[in-house]
Amino acid sequence: MTASLDVPLHDQAGESATTDVAAQVRQVAERAKVASRALATATRATKDAALHALADALVEATAEIVAANAEDLERGRADGLPAGLLDRLELTPERIVGIADALRELAALPDPVGEVVRGSTLPNGLRLRQLRVPMGVVGMIYEARPNVTVDAAGLALKSGNAVILRGGSAAARSNAVIVDVLSRALVARRLPGALVQSIDAWGRPGAVALMHARGLVDVLVPRGGADLIATVVRESTVPVIETGVGNVHVYVDESADLAVALPIILNAKTQRVGVCNAAETLLVHQGVADEFLPAALASLADAGVTIHGDETTLALAPEEVSAVPATDEDWATEYLSLDLAVKVVEDLDEALDHIRRWSSGHTEAIVTRDLAASERFVAEVDSAAVMVNASTRFTDGGQLGLGAEIGISTQKLHARGPMGLAELTTTKWVVQGDGHVRP
Repeated sequence: MTASLDVPLHDQAGESATTDVAAQVRQVAERAKVASRALATATRATKDAALHALADALVEATAEIVAANAEDLERGRADGLPAGLLDRLELTPERIVGIADALRELAALPDPVGEVVRGSTLPNGLRLRQLRVPMGVVGMIYEARPNVTVDAAGLALKSGNAVILRGGSAAARSNAVIVDVLSRALVARRLPGALVQSIDAWGRPGAVALMHARGLVDVLVPRGGADLIATVVRESTVPVIETGVGNVHVYVDESADLAVALPIILNAKTQRVGVCNAAETLLVHQGVADEFLPAALASLADAGVTIHGDETTLALAPEEVSAVPATDEDWATEYLSLDLAVKVVEDLDEALDHIRRWSSGHTEAIVTRDLAASERFVAEVDSAAVMVNASTRFTDGGQLGLGAEIGISTQKLHARGPMGLAELTTTKWVVQGDGHVRP
């Protein structure tokens, strides 16, 4: 169940109401633009101290946040939110500690602002530097993920940006409390509270207004289901960094160490099902299918996984395994649940062909001891991340040492894969001369 933002610009209250929402969102964006200037000259020490203050404030407000989150969870269950989305929505005291720790880890990372990307001195004596600088104002549109509220705020602060958040109705209470906590913590550190703002109060018309705030919002990042992302990409006049859904594959090659392959697929599928880097399809080379699949399917079934298999897979499945015939819809589906599509393939070529046809370009993994097979897989798979003998669950900013991430980009412009601090900056050319004029 994924919310769509594909709504008309004119709601039932008429054109005046829509215009009023657009004006209010514009005011939010103007405040964010002004607030972002406070970070233009902020030192790393100032930003890092603020990140620690945000982390401390979240932990101190745990009871308030969990209480608000319980309201969202209760409403979500009543509305029939799928288990995967409810898992993303839930905040426990342990998860809040983890979110706060991610902010502290972010503070320990190098500040990207001011980094010299490249530089040189020309023959005529002009000195050139290309520097990383903040984007300015970053907009986020996302669903049922209150942790993203904190991740986005922290990444924006460290990279010198203000952020405007549209977190969706499913997490409305959680996000309102979190934004208030973060804003008050910033003010206590003598930074503008407008560095972190939410437009949830204006609902979907507010999201549309944010998409049209070109000139005030510098970049927009949608994070959520396919419908949400497609709507933002189609409707926005603000430049968009497109994140993608995760129809993620694990391929077990003929040469694979099967003792290694089994824990990889179990981790990739079951460690956390409601995330975009969880495995959704298992491909197995026919040369090891008879040996690998019966035990693997039984282990997956013990973990509660329902198998959607091709004919060969169904024939190899033990009686106690819950298995149903797979269709093209299964090969195309990001389940975000304890479901897994399984297919036996003739060889590496068929595995690559299957991935080319059905992959969303997020993450794919190969389990193999054949160097040539791994090199072909890495070279020919056109996804943002490729794993060799490792779980797909590592496609994550924190796991890759990038700190919190604002999303995982499946596009090919500017940013691809986990988007951390550097991906929230752009560059500026600085040219220094001594009275140089062009001849």
